[in-house]
Amino acid sequence: MASLIEAIDIKRKMFVEYENAPYHCLDVEISRPTARGGQTLVRVKMRNLLTGAVFDRTFKAGEKFREPDLENVPASFLYADAAGYHFMDQDSFDIVTLGAEVVGDDRLLLVDNVMVQIQKYNGGPIGLQFPPHVELAVTDTEPGVRGDTASGGVTKLATLETGLQIRVPLFIKEGEKVKVHTETREFAGRA
Repeated sequence: MASLIEAIDIKRKMFVEYENAPYHCLDVEISRPTARGGQTLVRVKMRNLLTGAVFDRTFKAGEKFREPDLENVPASFLYADAAGYHFMDQDSFDIVTLGAEVVGDDRLLLVDNVMVQIQKYNGGPIGLQFPPHVELAVTDTEPGVRGDTASGGVTKLATLETGLQIRVPLFIKEGEKVKVHTETREFAGRA
């Protein structure tokens, strides 16, 4: 039996189950009234892990939530085809296939053998968690021209091996590997 969490005990980065779905708490704000008889309210900014929707909800301090049945399974990306995206579970060595709707835009961060965490809710895969950075090769970018920095734009557009387009510094050339921040999808340095 999963333990119950009171609204007043919810903290940032916690996971709770609300309306039969798992949620990740992004921010928590507690307002304590100054008048007698006022109720303490907990305002939570939360993301639905099934749909990705983010919204604010206000709860009374005594409301209770169940802990969701979440599990993170280490896996490495193998390949993608018409059936979906195939990963190898690093614990059981089983092949796990995720559909395109589960992977979504995260497909732009997937390269051979990248290590991820497959997030499962009640035993079924619902999403991917990436390490802070992934390394991707630059397949197309314009050469940096001397004097370009005078205009104030010291970055240029680069297309990476997965099709992801990011802004990179002028010194980055085609064929180089770069680190990409997985949360913001921005340049994080040379690999």
